[in-house]
Amino acid sequence: MDRKDKNRAAQSGIEVREGSKSTSIRIHFMYRGVKCKESLKLPATKANLAYAARLRGEVINAIERGTFRYPEYFPDSKRAAVFGHVVTKDTVGDLLRAALKNYEQQVSNGTMSPSTLNGYRKIVEGHLIPEFDKEMVRDVSPAKLRTWIGGLGVTAKSARNIISPLRSMFDDAMNDGKIDFNPLDRVALKKLLSQTANKSGYEVDPFTVQEIEAILTAANDAERNLYQFWFETGLRPGELIALAWPKMDFIHQNARIDTNIVVKTEKGPKTAAGTRDVELTSVAIDALHRQKSLTFLAGDRVFWNPKTGKPWETDQQIRRTSWTYLLKKAGVRYRNPYQIRHTYASHHVSNGCNLWWLAKQMGHETIEMIIRHYGKWIPNGGRNLGEKWENSNAAADSPGQQRKTANKH
Repeated sequence: MDRKDKNRAAQSGIEVREGSKSTSIRIHFMYRGVKCKESLKLPATKANLAYAARLRGEVINAIERGTFRYPEYFPDSKRAAVFGHVVTKDTVGDLLRAALKNYEQQVSNGTMSPSTLNGYRKIVEGHLIPEFDKEMVRDVSPAKLRTWIGGLGVTAKSARNIISPLRSMFDDAMNDGKIDFNPLDRVALKKLLSQTANKSGYEVDPFTVQEIEAILTAANDAERNLYQFWFETGLRPGELIALAWPKMDFIHQNARIDTNIVVKTEKGPKTAAGTRDVELTSVAIDALHRQKSLTFLAGDRVFWNPKTGKPWETDQQIRRTSWTYLLKKAGVRYRNPYQIRHTYASHHVSNGCNLWWLAKQMGHETIEMIIRHYGKWIPNGGRNLGEKWENSNAAADSPGQQRKTANKH
């Protein structure tokens, strides 16, 4: 490089440094009143000098716009820390493990359930750490995330569950100044999952009236009481086994639902709508009266495991020790116990019930879930649905209408 090129470079804020064996380039600029010099590990060729000039121009423009961040342009520079732009060396694995420790603390102080922690741990250890463990958190790009999500090979619901702890970790990293943005915010997740996620094989498959009769006929006394009550209320499995005698109102014929049992642990509802008074039909009341002779004086819980002589601890116990054998005995095609809840909902919808009332009974905040899962059971193919919605707000608050609907089966 001749002297003229060197002088031209110096005038444009580009310094050519000569060593004993090679040359290098350093750019000069002012930032926050400080004269900064940053070396580029490039030989001082004409092409590299042109690149350095363009880079310096970008830096100056970013400074003028107020968007300049040292780590983006000079990630190894010591000045990044001087200006408060710390270059994080945390890996995704580091931050995920720290998040798990934080979740464990939340469990110990009662702000997170053990089942939620177990779910997060399975996801972190089974999906996230194997994929991102040694990845620097600042280097995870939206493009990499799109490729990874597209190759998960799971349903959309499962994909969202897997992504959830990762999104939370990125949010924390952004709030701590480790990254400038959450890369998942730049992934069009809904569109991506619609194109790449597996279709769910799970279907709403309700029991017919004849099948329900066969199940109850084949059941012993304790089983008959439990399943008859379950078919008449459509409770979630964890709500059913948490049911307590003090919360049964035989005068007003309703049951207060405010507890769920998950992984042997009592927890409150996830949403405000989950706490509710479920109206009881005369058939449900009959089941409770018969159950009184079995457990009323034994403790608070309504339904007990007859094989252990203790309250049910998990809904899996019901499936393994009672439900599977009972369906076989009754000659009924097997479906999982959650289909009892689907049966309750679909039967009410097919009978033209008030959808807002049904959503309240089932612990949903809106009728969206009802429409999504049970829309095909709406009478007349949903042609009268608009009229039903129009009248539903007024009718939902009418005790007479609710009682009439509750007894439809």
